[in-house]
Amino acid sequence: MATAGKVIKCRAAVAWEPNSPLVIEEIEVAPPQKNEIRIKVIATGLCHSDLYHLFEGKHKDGFPAVLGHEGAGVVESVGPGVTEFKPGDKVIPLFISQCKECRFCKSPKTNLCEQSWSSDRYAQMSATDTRFTCRGKPILQFMGTSTFSEYTVMNQIAVAKIHNDARLERVCLLGCGISTGYGAAINTAKVEPGSVCAVFGMGAVGLAAVMGCKSAGASRIIAVDINEEKFEKAKVFGATDFVNPKAHQKPISEVLIDMTNGGVDYSLECVGNVTVMRSALESCVKGWGVSVLVGWTHLHDFSARPIQLIAGKTWKGTLFGGYKGKDSVPQLVLDYMAGRIKLDEFVTHTMSLEQVNDAIQLMKTGGCIRTIINVSK
Repeated sequence: MATAGKVIKCRAAVAWEPNSPLVIEEIEVAPPQKNEIRIKVIATGLCHSDLYHLFEGKHKDGFPAVLGHEGAGVVESVGPGVTEFKPGDKVIPLFISQCKECRFCKSPKTNLCEQSWSSDRYAQMSATDTRFTCRGKPILQFMGTSTFSEYTVMNQIAVAKIHNDARLERVCLLGCGISTGYGAAINTAKVEPGSVCAVFGMGAVGLAAVMGCKSAGASRIIAVDINEEKFEKAKVFGATDFVNPKAHQKPISEVLIDMTNGGVDYSLECVGNVTVMRSALESCVKGWGVSVLVGWTHLHDFSARPIQLIAGKTWKGTLFGGYKGKDSVPQLVLDYMAGRIKLDEFVTHTMSLEQVNDAIQLMKTGGCIRTIINVSK
C-alpha cells in the first residue's frame, strides 16, 4: 500500500486530560516497527472501561491518551519479523496479549501474559511506549490498543486474525465487553446445567454474562439492576427473573436468598462497584456458591466476612472472560457468524467518530447498551 513505511496523519479522539471531553485531532501514527502491525480501525464499541479511565481512575500518568479498546479493522502494513499477518487481513486488537512463550501463556489456568502492558501498569492503563504523536507530544495508547483512531499500531502478539467475511461493525464487540461477560460465565464461573445464577448489572457485559449462563444451561437466571428498563433486553439474552434492589426494603442478598431457597449457585458482578461485589458474594449459597468479579475498578478495597469463604463459597475474578485472545477470539467470531452467540442485539446506537462525546454521554446516563462508532470507511 502507498502508506507502508510512512507516517500516517489521521483523525483520532484525544483525551488530553481526565474529566474533559475528547477532542478530535489530527495525529501522526508512526510506521510499525519490528514485530508490529499497523491497523486501519473500521469500527469500535465504547466500553465502560473507557469512561472509568476518563472519569474515575483519572491517573495523571495515563494522559494524554487515545481511548478505545473494543475495535476491529484491517491490516494496513506490517513491520519486520511479522509473518502471521499481511495487508488486508481482518483483525481484532487485543488488550491482553498472548505471546505464547511466557509462563502464563503456557499455562491453561490463565489468560494473562507477561508481555502485556497490564503486567505492571493497571493504574495508568497504558504502556509508556507509543506510536502516536499530536502537536509534537507523545499520546499514550490506552490499554495498548487505542481504537478511537483511524489507525493504530500494535505488537503482533496482541492481535487476532479473524474470518475475512466477518462483519467488523459487529465483531468489534468481541474485543472486550461481550467476550468478558460471556467468558465470565462459561470459563471462570463454569456455570453448570440446571444451576441458578444471578447477574448484577445489565449493561453489555452483564447481558453477555446472562447469555453465557443460558448457553451453559442454567435453569434460572436472575437479572439484577436498578434500571428496570433494561429487564426487557435481559429477557432477550435468557434472563428468567428480574430484581430491582431499590424496590425492596431488605438487602438484595437477602432477597435473592429468599427467592432461591438459600442462595444462587453462581453470581456475577458486572458493575465494578465494591459494595455490589460483596452483595453478589453474599447472594451465593453456602457450601458451593461461586461469585465472580467481572466489573473493572482499581480504586477501592473490598471486604467480606471470613465465614462466607470458610463455609465453602468461592470468590474469584476474571479478565477478558478468561479467553486467551489469539486462540479464542477467531472462534468467537465464527460462533457469531454461525448464530451460536448474539452480537446484533447489543447494539442500540451507531455514531461517527465526531460524535464520540455524545456516545460517552449516552453511556453515562444509561441510555444505551452498546454504541458502535464508525471510525473509518
